[in-house]
Formats: sequence, C-alpha cells, structure tokens
Amino acid sequence: MTSPDPLDAATVTVAAVQASPVFLDREATVDKAADLIKQAAGLGAQLVAFPETFVPTYPDWIWRTTPWADGAARWYDRLVAASVSIPSPATAVLGSAAKQAGAWLSIGVNELAGATLYNTQLWFSPDGELAAAHRKLMPTGGERLVWGFGDGSRLSVLDTAIGRLGGLTCWENYMPLARYALYSEGIDIYVAPTWDNSDMWVPTMRHIGKEGRIHVIGVAFCMRGSDIPADIPGRDELYGGADDWLSEGNSCIVGPDGELLAGPLVREEGIVTAELDLGRARRLRRLFDPVGHYARPDVFQLHVNR
Repeated sequence: MTSPDPLDAATVTVAAVQASPVFLDREATVDKAADLIKQAAGLGAQLVAFPETFVPTYPDWIWRTTPWADGAARWYDRLVAASVSIPSPATAVLGSAAKQAGAWLSIGVNELAGATLYNTQLWFSPDGELAAAHRKLMPTGGERLVWGFGDGSRLSVLDTAIGRLGGLTCWENYMPLARYALYSEGIDIYVAPTWDNSDMWVPTMRHIGKEGRIHVIGVAFCMRGSDIPADIPGRDELYGGADDWLSEGNSCIVGPDGELLAGPLVREEGIVTAELDLGRARRLRRLFDPVGHYARPDVFQLHVNR
C-alpha cells in the first residue's frame, strides 16, 4: 500500500522580490539582495524569487541604442566587469543569505564563463549550496549581442521538501516545448523571472498556471531612469529621470487554476507573498493533466536533448 504524499497536504509561503539593482555594481547589488532575502524570510517565505539578471542589472540599453556601436560597447564592458563567476565571492554571499533565511533562493545573474556572458538563474538551497544554474536558452533580439545560448542540460526541476521547483526566464515562457519539458518533470512551483512588464505578462503567468495546473511566480524589476548613475558615460542621452520607467514591475503569484493569489505590484518596489496549496494543484490535475491522461502520448511525444 502506497503512503500518501506529504506534499498533498502541504502549504508553502513564497515571495517575489520586485526591486531595482544597484546599477552595474555587483557587490552593492548582492548586498541589497541579501537584505531583501532577509526581509522576505521575515514574512515567512520558504522560497524567495528575484528577476532575471538582477545582479548587476538587465542590459536595458540594448533597446535604446545600437547594441554593436562603440558607445554601447562601453556599457557592455562595465557589465562584463560587474558580472558573476561561479563560484565566486558573490555566489558565496548569496548562498549565505539563503542559509540564514532558511529558504530556497532563485536569483538571476549575468554569469561570466570564459569570455561569454549568460543570462543565468541561480538556485540556492536552504543550506546555502548552489543547487542549479539555468542558462536562458534563447536570448531575444538585441540580447543576442550580450548573452550566449543555454542548452538542454540545465532544463530541469529540483525535487525539494517544499515541492518540485524550477522555471523559465522571460520569453522562454513563450516557448511551448520548454514549458512542456518542465511540466513533464512534475513541477509544482514555477518561477518566471523577467524584464518584460507589458500588459500581456500577467495574462501569460495566469495562462501558464492554468495550463500546467501549477503555481507560478512572475517576478520583474521596478526600475526608472533615476536608478542609473549620472557617471555612466552616455547616460543622459539614453535615460531620463524618475518618470522614465524602464520596468514598471507587474510581479504576481498565480494559482493552479490561473487565479491571481497576489499582485500584480506596479510602479513600486516591494515583496509580493502568497501561501500556496500544493495539494489543490495536484487535485486539479484530475481534470486536466497536460503531461498525463490529457497528453495523448500515442499522438504527441517530446524529446529533450539534455
């Protein structure tokens, strides 16, 4: 006789941290993240999620200039200098913050590996260890002049005491087969870190929640032109002040029927939290399981090259 899964009765408190990094300053951004992790843990969070490439920032200038021009190259040079190697003192601080919080941590970094940058989402366990590092599979548009491509070896979920954790970065969430790959691994809590703050982002999160019968954490930046230091060369040509919104946010937490559990938080920094009922999500799959009885494997099959 099979014992009941303890997760069927589990509730998990999660947090989405919507904030601005300290622009192109790795150490200051990591310190800010550590403080925000502590704040989220004080709210009871067992999983804390940050946006993509939070450390040291998202390279927004690629959308406002010609990314391969000499002027943009100066911004890129500063990004490389402030990026994160794995392992490094920066990852040690982030791991320590996760350990002190006793929580899982998902945080985006610009990862420097050799001479290549990657858009990488790091996952730290509550004991402070780096458990996974997902590199974005497909940079979008001008992002391809900043980041290399990830591969299938890092497309997976983590089996943890608070459920099966994983996620996709920004517009990876519009890749149906990538989503299906995570659904097929039984993901429970799906983290979607992003820079996108369009009107369609929250509906996308709601769709993924209902499609996968999972809980979704959509987490974005809150950032304005005034967050970019005046000493950055070319800053005034590209950015305005407090009224120039680079990212308005829209961080939210969604339930397994597509319902909004918390957020969206718009035009302010803050921590969005919600309590998730993992058992309810699994029960809803009785009606629709996208990789189980509703999948028709006799008609459709997915192969992932890992």
